[in-house]
Amino acid sequence: MSSASSNPPASSVGTSTGAQPASSAGSGSATALVTERGRTSLADTVVTKIAGIAAREVSGVHNLGSGGARAFGAIRERIPGSSGPNISQGVSVEVGERQAAIDLDLVVQYGVSIADLAQSVRHNVIRSVERMTGLQVTVVNVAVNDIYIAGDDDSSEDSSARSRVQ
Repeated sequence: MSSASSNPPASSVGTSTGAQPASSAGSGSATALVTERGRTSLADTVVTKIAGIAAREVSGVHNLGSGGARAFGAIRERIPGSSGPNISQGVSVEVGERQAAIDLDLVVQYGVSIADLAQSVRHNVIRSVERMTGLQVTVVNVAVNDIYIAGDDDSSEDSSARSRVQ
């Protein structure tokens, strides 16, 4: 195991959860998660939640997730006793001992520059994950799945229902 974890390439993201040898923990490539006194491991869900919150903080992001995930999430939120919105919806991560890769599925508000929004989301997610976890974020892939247009939700259904009653 010592050869596999001694000096991985900078672009690789592994999912190994094995212990890091103490001899390499003191080298220059050590992070705050791997020290001479021990190793800190992070569950994928921790990074997923941080990335989800950071992405939602950016103005112009309406929601995260694909159509099916958003529909299922809306149903789940209406169930009494549920934990509320799923902040990890639309976020998938791969977490290694030193690095993380993140994929996001976004719904953006109409009128927002998608290229600028994607760059802002990338910056905020990388900054938040690296600051909170000590992991190096190698990539943040942004997929825009839908555009939110104000007034397309329930208002059109309400107006048609009202017009039938009049």
